[in-house]
Amino acid sequence: MPNLAYGSVSRHQNDAEVDNQESSLGASRDLLNNENDLDSRGEEWDEIRGDAKTLDDNAMSGFLNESESKKLPQAIIIGVKKGGTRALLEFLRLHPDIRAVGAEPHFFDRNYDKGLAWYRELMPKSSDGQLTMEKTPSYYVTKEVPARIYTMSKDIKLIVVVRDPVTRAISDYTQTRSKKPDIPSFESLTFKNMSAGLIDTTWSAVQIGMYAKHLERWLQYFPMEQLLFVSGERLISDPAGEMARVQDFLGLRRVVTEKHFHFNPAKGFPCLKRPEGNSKPHCLGKTKGRTHPNIDPEVVQRLRDFYKPFNSKFYQMTGHDFGWD
Repeated sequence: MPNLAYGSVSRHQNDAEVDNQESSLGASRDLLNNENDLDSRGEEWDEIRGDAKTLDDNAMSGFLNESESKKLPQAIIIGVKKGGTRALLEFLRLHPDIRAVGAEPHFFDRNYDKGLAWYRELMPKSSDGQLTMEKTPSYYVTKEVPARIYTMSKDIKLIVVVRDPVTRAISDYTQTRSKKPDIPSFESLTFKNMSAGLIDTTWSAVQIGMYAKHLERWLQYFPMEQLLFVSGERLISDPAGEMARVQDFLGLRRVVTEKHFHFNPAKGFPCLKRPEGNSKPHCLGKTKGRTHPNIDPEVVQRLRDFYKPFNSKFYQMTGHDFGWD
């Protein structure tokens, strides 16, 4: 297992040491180019027209208030894929003091050469009292991103939505299989050598869940108090409670509360509702909450054993036991 000690690693040091850690795992191997992820375009919601209306309202607001302007984000949801980032973003967009991009800009990983002016232009207009946000889950695991974000803003607030890494990996695989049904089985992709029980850490579905390893890189640039780790499980079981933590972290009034949520037992997660009136709850799209395939229990247990030291280190680093073991 790679060394997860982080206390002795000074911030802003040369990336060579991180690259050496990375080379011990090999490059990330993914079977799917995620450029076309529906998540990346923010189209996973049933009521797309509702989002369009929000944009229209924002445009009208900007027309009425000439003091509004496009600003670089003061907070970013940086990860993780299949953790609950889309749900968190939509929950946050209910807050009147937040202006957020619906689609994922992928600026710091895929479009960095286009420059900050290009990035700012993607942002919605906001007034001085509002917070501008975006979310791109691949930022958390991309080695160049922490330094790039630090260069833009040393004081930015960073949010990571994390989830049981085994469940997350299966969810990741399920999404990939929905687009490429002929891919190999989850079991065969998990191992470099099944008989020897060697987990393939170059498969991105496995690598993303090694949260402690990725966190080391962020802590070279940002103090822990600038990062908030949101539980993907609690975002489903207690969305109002997690939203209270997020709003406090962002320095916002607790506007989004339990009255905004309606649990949908058929989908298995909360839907949004407006506190006033009898409007229909606004739920995640049909591709959210896909049924997971049945995975060999022995493989699941091998993965749990593999992640256990990473989880333990992550709990220690964040000061929070997420209860995945």
